Amino acid sequence: MTNTRRRPTQEEINNTLWKACDTFRGVVDPDEYKNYILEFMFLKYLSDVWKDQRRRFAEQYGGNQELIRRKMKRLPFVLPDGCTFDDIKEARNKINLGEIIDKTLMKISEENKLKLADVFQTSFNSNKLGDTKDRNQRLKNLIGDFDNPVLDFSPSLIGSDDIIGNAYMYLISMFASNSGKKGGEFFTPHQISVLLAKLLQPTAGSRISDPTCGSGSLLISVAEEVRDKQGKPSRDFALYGQESNRSTWALCKMNMFLHRMDAAKIEWGDTIRNPKHLEGDALMQFDIVVANPPFSLDKWGADKAADDPHKRFWRGLPPKSKGDFAFIIHMVETAVMDSGRVGVIVPHGVLFRSSSEGKIRRQLIEENLLEAVIGLPANLFFGTGIPAAILIFNKGKGKNKDVLFIDASREYEDGKKQNKLRPQDIEKITATYNEFKKGKPIKGDAGKILTDKYAYRATLAEIMENDFNLNIPRYVDTFEEEEPVDIKKVQNEITDLENELADVRDEMDGYLKELGLI
Repeated sequence: MTNTRRRPTQEEINNTLWKACDTFRGVVDPDEYKNYILEFMFLKYLSDVWKDQRRRFAEQYGGNQELIRRKMKRLPFVLPDGCTFDDIKEARNKINLGEIIDKTLMKISEENKLKLADVFQTSFNSNKLGDTKDRNQRLKNLIGDFDNPVLDFSPSLIGSDDIIGNAYMYLISMFASNSGKKGGEFFTPHQISVLLAKLLQPTAGSRISDPTCGSGSLLISVAEEVRDKQGKPSRDFALYGQESNRSTWALCKMNMFLHRMDAAKIEWGDTIRNPKHLEGDALMQFDIVVANPPFSLDKWGADKAADDPHKRFWRGLPPKSKGDFAFIIHMVETAVMDSGRVGVIVPHGVLFRSSSEGKIRRQLIEENLLEAVIGLPANLFFGTGIPAAILIFNKGKGKNKDVLFIDASREYEDGKKQNKLRPQDIEKITATYNEFKKGKPIKGDAGKILTDKYAYRATLAEIMENDFNLNIPRYVDTFEEEEPVDIKKVQNEITDLENELADVRDEMDGYLKELGLI
């Protein structure tokens, strides 16, 4: 029987989920309680899908339990007996409620070792939630929050997993916004992910990698941009990611599952010290490589880089205290020869710092791998207000040795906490890049050729003249001449202001005389 209840809106679901966080606010730091909320949401999703599908098969096949059981095996996961949200709700008054939830999650993980092994990293029986009495009350409140018609994730009601995936992304973005500096470690703002995806234009059949994937937002955005030869969205892709933080890795696994991308190969480990995506003994190669690596990471693995078994650092070793080029080199080395493309977010220091970084940068340019340098507005990212840039590398540039420079730093939506790229800003950047790739004059709005105050096509000779320094102002002239001052007009304005001030003083003196104060 079709679910006739009103489908909740995306906003209703998002707001209800965010309100559920009140259970932990003031008790646990946001960086920690995000795991409780997201894991419990994932449990509720699995439970509602399982229950909904079983009900649908029961209606379709009557009492044929064997047929129902076979059909249920086609789901991408298995929910063991006694492990539904309803089972936890029935146990909400038991004194060992936290232990019951932990055991339930452990059973689900063990039953789904291929896809969900170790994704539940949080203990609901932890003293972080208070003593036994307080902990049980908070968990009971959490169960009550999710026992809400708005948070019924049944497919027959919701109709699309996109709503659930969007809600999960919403929560992650809100947690990132409230986690300060730590927020940038697990989430890339959506509009920046969309920009990177549109710049790289992944096609059907692509292998796509993010070696510092965080909670998976960037990798998912790129996957959603995959198009077939007719320009239609395609699910023909393979996703690979690696994340060094174990709890963030678990969030990524759940995120992929909720976006119906559970075939993604997401590995836990340090990408520089221990890359996990291999084919035999060699690094796996990808058509698209994207990342938002940690900016200028200290202790990135310089001590092991000289003896790297994959010989990634043949261009030189990045400085010990700044790992930006370590990630760039890894990404370039894992891009498919003659066609692979790389999009990486970097701090501006990468564009001009000298010494070992300067040598690596020069080598990459001389190999004709660098295709574009795009300067972004300040205060776009969680946890840092500094402006960043996007570097696009292309192993299939061919004979074109020019590099596109775009200064997009002045076009954005001003926000209280954080600035944002608007759709028109993303469109302008991507349109300019596409015109460059076609070898055409770089055009902007209404087909007008852009001035060098926004974009510039630099030749290799020009970059060499600048000693391979990629600082954007060296190529994109953003100087704005001030309008000439009309001295006579200004003098007249000053005279008018002085006359108005004199009138005000005379009026004030009159009031003071009437009051006998002067």
